[in-house]
Amino acid sequence: MTDTATAAPIRLGLRENFGQFALLVGVNALVGGMIGQERTVLPLLADRVFGLTAYTAALTFILAFGATKAATNFFAGTLSDRHGRKPVLVAGWIVALPIPLLLMWAPTWGWIIFANVLLGVNQGLTWSTTVIMKIDLVGPARRGFAMGLNEAAGYGAVAITALATGFIAARYGLRPEPFFLGVAYAGLGLGLSSLFVRETRGHARHEAAMHTPTNAALHGELSTREVFALTSFTEPALSSCSQAGLVNNLNDGLAWGLFPLYFAAAGLSISRIGILAALYPAVWGLGQLGTGALSDRIGRKWLIVGGMLTQAVAIGLIAATTGFAPWAAGAVLLGAGTAMVYPTLLAAISDVAHPTWRASAVGIYRLWRDGGFAVGAILAGVIADAFGIETAIWTVAVITAISGIVVALRMYETHPRDLSTSPRAPQPPELGNFGFSVCVSDLPSGP
Repeated sequence: MTDTATAAPIRLGLRENFGQFALLVGVNALVGGMIGQERTVLPLLADRVFGLTAYTAALTFILAFGATKAATNFFAGTLSDRHGRKPVLVAGWIVALPIPLLLMWAPTWGWIIFANVLLGVNQGLTWSTTVIMKIDLVGPARRGFAMGLNEAAGYGAVAITALATGFIAARYGLRPEPFFLGVAYAGLGLGLSSLFVRETRGHARHEAAMHTPTNAALHGELSTREVFALTSFTEPALSSCSQAGLVNNLNDGLAWGLFPLYFAAAGLSISRIGILAALYPAVWGLGQLGTGALSDRIGRKWLIVGGMLTQAVAIGLIAATTGFAPWAAGAVLLGAGTAMVYPTLLAAISDVAHPTWRASAVGIYRLWRDGGFAVGAILAGVIADAFGIETAIWTVAVITAISGIVVALRMYETHPRDLSTSPRAPQPPELGNFGFSVCVSDLPSGP
């Protein structure tokens, strides 16, 4: 497919590409709505309709979703680099069409798991691609702000849909009515993406032609294997972001799968559970409007560290207290910490990755990040079944705090304004069995 963006002069920037950027923000809101339809209702369906009493069994839908989305993120990035962004986006919406129908009429829990496999593919293809396309359009100067808008739209829609489905379920039942929203989201997302979204790969090529590398070893074409090694293990900033992303979604999986059951066991009504399920992504979504732009001003590293530690405190607060009001406070704090982290991690990945392999790096980062859903589902479910749900919550709080400490010790500041001023640099990492080494001596270390 030919990049339609190359038919006209290419200019980078939010103002220069505002129409397409705003359209992609709207499309990503629909992507978020697809996952939001499950946040309140599905854990309760597992318990009250399908009779799954073991936490591990009830969280299998998150395991299926997280594992599939993680793998799809990887392929979404590489396919976007090779074949263009728009075909990947459209394919993701085609996969979305049967999901709400399966959730409405699934006769067994196995059908729910299959629906979440499709949801993982949908989210991996569509969310990854809208992220990559916005990075393409906006250029390097305001990536944090761009990612803040993207994630705010997505998780704002998660919150609104979680709240709406909670009230719909309280009035009409757990299904099919709450999932009518998903039918509308899938149809509208496919229509907008097919008819109005334009290809942006030409913008990435344009930026690559003008790009001045911070390090010659990270410049130009790299194989998928090389990008995977850098992003996952050897490059200090990229790999620090990958582990923090994994832990962030590990605790998000806890909030999605166990918190509704935890609140229900304490006697809260479905509507109140819906409010708590919506508060966390609402603060998360709205907060990113500020934190993404803030990272463009003050840098990435310490927002990530502060956000991970804030999340740890919030999760501990929910475990240590009882009642709607303190749990609401914990949900707000958890949303604030996640808002500090989410767009900033994406911006940091984009700071370091060269435009020619940036989409692949974003996909690999998102593979690790969304693999956190699967890890969280297994870990939280096993611990909750063996030692109780409060122990599972405390365990995730501790893991989240450790992740923030790792970022503080290992990551350097990636914001472009700081790359030329830091006095120290990390030692060149060795890639061992991957068969090549990368020198990052031109990249600064943290303070």
